[in-house]
Amino acid sequence: MKYLYLLLTGFLFSCYQKESKQSVKKTNDFYEQAHHFLENGKPDSSFLLFEKAKQIFLDNKDSIGVAKCLVNMAITQREHSDLFGAQETSLEALEYLNENKKSHRIYLSTNYNNLAMSSHSLQNYPQAISFFELAIKFSDDSLNSNIYLNNLALSYVQLKDYNSAIKIYDQIIEKVKYEPRQYARVLSNLAVAKWKKSLTYKPATELLRALSIRENARDKWGLNSSYAWLADYYDKYKLDSSLFYARKQYNIARQINSQDDELKALGRLIKAVPSDSVVYYFNQYKALSDSIQLARAAAKNQFALIRYEVEKNKTENLRLEKENAEKQSRLIRQRVITGASLFLVILLAGGGTLWYKRRKQRLELEAENKVKETQLHLSKKIHDVVANGIYRVMSEIEHNEDVDRDGVLDKLENMYHQSRDISHNVEQQTVTVVPYNEQLASLLKSFAADHRRVLIAGNDAEQWTVVNKRIKEEVKHVLQELMVNMKKHSQAEQVVVRFEKLDQQLIIYYKDNGVGMPAEKSQGKGLANTVSRIESLGGKIIFVSEPGKGLDITTTIPLV
Repeated sequence: MKYLYLLLTGFLFSCYQKESKQSVKKTNDFYEQAHHFLENGKPDSSFLLFEKAKQIFLDNKDSIGVAKCLVNMAITQREHSDLFGAQETSLEALEYLNENKKSHRIYLSTNYNNLAMSSHSLQNYPQAISFFELAIKFSDDSLNSNIYLNNLALSYVQLKDYNSAIKIYDQIIEKVKYEPRQYARVLSNLAVAKWKKSLTYKPATELLRALSIRENARDKWGLNSSYAWLADYYDKYKLDSSLFYARKQYNIARQINSQDDELKALGRLIKAVPSDSVVYYFNQYKALSDSIQLARAAAKNQFALIRYEVEKNKTENLRLEKENAEKQSRLIRQRVITGASLFLVILLAGGGTLWYKRRKQRLELEAENKVKETQLHLSKKIHDVVANGIYRVMSEIEHNEDVDRDGVLDKLENMYHQSRDISHNVEQQTVTVVPYNEQLASLLKSFAADHRRVLIAGNDAEQWTVVNKRIKEEVKHVLQELMVNMKKHSQAEQVVVRFEKLDQQLIIYYKDNGVGMPAEKSQGKGLANTVSRIESLGGKIIFVSEPGKGLDITTTIPLV
């Protein structure tokens, strides 16, 4: 028995966590280990093991197991601000969940709530509302349903639809009156919604009451929320009270290790503290903000990298399995081939001798027929050109008393040249022209290797019909220079070249995943020639490179 990790965190959502026991097949050790790391605050390790557990569930055709892994992974991604990654993983989980199966409802509900919270954090409140409604639809647990309703109301508040939010809070406040933490949350949020709807409304009584409940319950996340709302409220009326609660929130945010809430508290302190303390809190704010941004960027990359490494290892294992199978197959084939080789040699020798004799006879017969055909053709030519010409000259001499010697000589000379042409009989040789798109494909593919893929897109024959000969020649030289540089320096495993014609312009995109271009290399003679070639056509070429992240090149050439 293990726990499905349900997590609802953050100042905006007043943070609530629930664990739900689910039975897991003992054979999937990765799943159990993933929960262990999750419960011990090691999200990167748990994410990796959930990914491995997912693959085992896939191999066993256990769709609910796959969904459970993906839901937990998506929640972890959202917690660490990889919001788009969290949405992508949650949407993938939906592919393995069946709305008509009762046992799937808890995972559907949790998954839709995660999608909703990610959308809310991305400020896409209409989408968040749609997902919260689906989370409520599939929830069979009243405690979870009330949390989802509370979060739904918060999205309405962000859209300034205060009436809808207040209606929801009024609906659930009586249902949670015996749950102190829930009641304090709803009471506080209801008071804030009424205050935002009308600034004449005084929410202090309800906010202080919620604060008292949270103090008795030792609800630190709830206290963080209460202090924040009280600081905001008193900011308009009592600056000293606002400063008091802002400091309270700053301290509690540090205790619960919520850097986002700590940052918001620092923002409130900057507004409320005396002027001689502003610089100190501003420096704290800037340092923490930079730290949060770096941590979020690292978190987004680490989850993508984990999934990439797992897929890479999976591919490598499949390759090894394939190689082993091929080795076994080769052993069997070798035994069959060894037994059949002698028979085939004898058969081929006998059959080859017979084939050679017949081929020799056929070639001799074809040569004989060709000679006869040539003789017949020449004979006809001589008859039509020489014999008939001589006959016409003879007729002129015979019936004409005044013979034009020069004319007769000219006609005889003409017949001489015609007969000489017949004797030479030079045949024209047909030259085959290779289409330009095939020339480019041949050029680019020549740089492919076992460890390097070269992908080409947009290289259609029609693409080049309107491009003049000079541009084609220069493009070929430029691409050859880029590919030579790639092969020499980039260490790339994948190269993509795409051609596109847009608004009377030829656009060529080049991208590789190599080490990038050092600054000194961009000044080299080869690339300088490349730039010169493009500029001579009235075009431009842009190089974008970051060390270790590959090279992007965009070339634009006008066609008119």
